[in-house]
Amino acid sequence: MAIYPTDSTYALGCLLDARDGQTRIHRIRQDRAPHLLTLLCRDLSELATYARVGNQAYRLLKALTPGPYTFILQASRELPKRILDAKRKTIGLRIPEHPVTQGLLADLGAPLLSASLIHDFMTEDDADPEALFDRYGSQVDVFLAAGSCGIQPTTMIALSDEASPRLLRQGRGDVSRIADLEGA
Repeated sequence: MAIYPTDSTYALGCLLDARDGQTRIHRIRQDRAPHLLTLLCRDLSELATYARVGNQAYRLLKALTPGPYTFILQASRELPKRILDAKRKTIGLRIPEHPVTQGLLADLGAPLLSASLIHDFMTEDDADPEALFDRYGSQVDVFLAAGSCGIQPTTMIALSDEASPRLLRQGRGDVSRIADLEGA
């Protein structure tokens, strides 16, 4: 279990095959309701292993990654059912741009099951690496500090069917390209 910087916020994550990892993430975050986790991948080829990606979705993914975007895609059979949205069989996937996160993913040679450490009530001071370490450091195996990442979440885009992309959440990523595609 690790805390690491991303191009949007600090995140909490574990290897995909860490069976207790999902439970630990929810416990550390103190999630009261089910919270779907995101899979962080190194690049588009790795992402394609875990999700079904059509031509239109691939073009958008290629244009926006790496970066501060979470894409909701139809999951492939490679993913354990325990991490999927049970009703829709989807998964949130990201290809982060942050060099520390990219280095971590390269060193691990595998994606990370991930959730941000931000909460609605957090301030920039709460999200400072020292404050995060004081609050969460004893609960994780590794804490990678790399300066402030802020508290703005990723922009979330649904690409889970052949329909046009849908903006689900405006966050740290530019949405002008998807706004054009969805006719907004």
